[in-house]
Amino acid sequence: MDLATLKALKPSEYSEAADGYRTTSDMASAAKDRVENQIVVAMRNSLKGEAATAAIGQLGELGKNFHYIQVECGLVSAALEAFSWEMAAAKSKLDAALEGARAAKLTVNADGSITYPAGGEKDADGKIPDGGTVSGLTDGTAAAIGRQSANFDPNPNHRLAQDYADQIAAALKEATEADGKWAPKLRALKADDDLTVSDGDWSDAASDTSGVKDAGTKYLDSLPQPPKDGLPASNAEWWKGLDAEQQAAWISLRPDAVGALDGLPATVRDEANRIVFDETRGKMQTELNSMPKPPLNEWTWITAGGYPSKVHTDEWMDWHRQYGDRYEHLTGSLKGMQAIQKRFDQTGTNGLPEAYLLGFSTDDDGRAIVANGNPDTADHTAVYVPGTTSDLPGIEGDVNRMVNLWHSAEAKAPGQSVSTITWIGYDAPDDVVKDAPFKHYAYDGAPAFREFMDGLDASHSGDAPSHTTVIAHSYGTTLVGAAAETGHLNADDLVFAGSPGVRVSGADELDVPKGHVWNEEAEGDVVPDIGRWGHGGDGFIIPSDHEFGANQMTTDTEGHSGYWDTGSAGDSTSLLNQALVVVGKGDDVALKPPPDPWAHVK
Repeated sequence: MDLATLKALKPSEYSEAADGYRTTSDMASAAKDRVENQIVVAMRNSLKGEAATAAIGQLGELGKNFHYIQVECGLVSAALEAFSWEMAAAKSKLDAALEGARAAKLTVNADGSITYPAGGEKDADGKIPDGGTVSGLTDGTAAAIGRQSANFDPNPNHRLAQDYADQIAAALKEATEADGKWAPKLRALKADDDLTVSDGDWSDAASDTSGVKDAGTKYLDSLPQPPKDGLPASNAEWWKGLDAEQQAAWISLRPDAVGALDGLPATVRDEANRIVFDETRGKMQTELNSMPKPPLNEWTWITAGGYPSKVHTDEWMDWHRQYGDRYEHLTGSLKGMQAIQKRFDQTGTNGLPEAYLLGFSTDDDGRAIVANGNPDTADHTAVYVPGTTSDLPGIEGDVNRMVNLWHSAEAKAPGQSVSTITWIGYDAPDDVVKDAPFKHYAYDGAPAFREFMDGLDASHSGDAPSHTTVIAHSYGTTLVGAAAETGHLNADDLVFAGSPGVRVSGADELDVPKGHVWNEEAEGDVVPDIGRWGHGGDGFIIPSDHEFGANQMTTDTEGHSGYWDTGSAGDSTSLLNQALVVVGKGDDVALKPPPDPWAHVK
């Protein structure tokens, strides 16, 4: 970039263009929400038949287009803002150098060099040191030599000229580098000329996000940074202190970071995590499509020691060594994402509210936090913590449990709003035998759970605080017990189902009001009595024991996994009792009678 171009440049014009793209992104976001959460919902609930199904499918594709427009226009806006910021910094340096040169009565030439007049004290021959012309130098060695030459010159104008020429050269270099960096990034931000948003499009969007983020590091670093303490209340204050441009930049450039911050509004976390969700799904599906499929002839029979044995074929083993682990991770993660998308698509079915994606990652076993209804405005909020084997690939069952609970609780609280949340935000044990007996999974995950609960409190915007219930199942109860044992747990009620133990010996040791710890143990659930030896409190006490002090709720389901069952006759008593606690009607819960102290005599 030459001197004339930078002098004439108006960085504000690029910032104004960024505002336009940001407005377009916001409009596309609003249109997406209207299509997916209003128009499609209304059609699904009022129209039936092939034509209606086809129309709903087409509207779904339209919603995808609006989301894609939202993401890409957000990236264009962020890129233009970053370019404007970098060019404004370079132009500011140039303007300061030009003003300084003019004040010193130096002549700035069209190429950025500076001509300086004769000056200084006369030498022995009575001559005043000559003037001259110098060019700016940005190369370290050459610049040092140039400045040394100017310093030895008895003409002080030489030193001034060299300084200003170097400043001009540095400004031009910064501007040229910014232009060279951002021009290809902006040219890359374009879509295919069709109306199909494919996995490849989202994979490309992920690449765009990564590219703009890397190029915009300096710009992002110039913005107010998230608090180092990471506390939900601090995060909430930080976000509120950002202006619209700064918030948009953070969402576009670091959606993964924004979506993970406890304390931010649910709508903000959902917007950021939906970007990560769609881009990750596109990348993973594109990668999976490029892999060779596993060989069909996985097994063969051999005879060893006179007995036939079934073993993997050499062809399958070769494939597995090269692709197996990655193939399993991709297929498992995509299975979980398909389940989450299915929940997104169920919005409006039987009155089910909009879903909010409050956390998402495919790292390791994956993480996901899915809410039915907005917890920031809910009168009643329930957070469900599942247990062993809980992960992203198997999330569908856990999401469905909270859908069932939402329906049951909403029916018990007419005129009030309910939000039920599936929280898979920790590394749950992978195996009942090999992993579940160990306590470190619970204590490792406890801080993240406490911060999530604090975040719900910090982001709540209703007229009154939400009545909050934690519902935990199996090893999830162990985590909740560890969270309450080692710090403050922001909850009004605790409900345990099929608990193997919660690390403490009594309800009074848990951080909730007295009388607000509830427990369910169904007929045929063997986990409580087996688990007590590893996770029970003193004397191996667990919540199912009368001496623990929990309210023992009646159940009509069987086994370890039926506590959220529904049937043709309606919701199970196990589920209804949980719903009553969720909406603050614990007095209506059906309780088991206390054990008969004389039973052993009879």
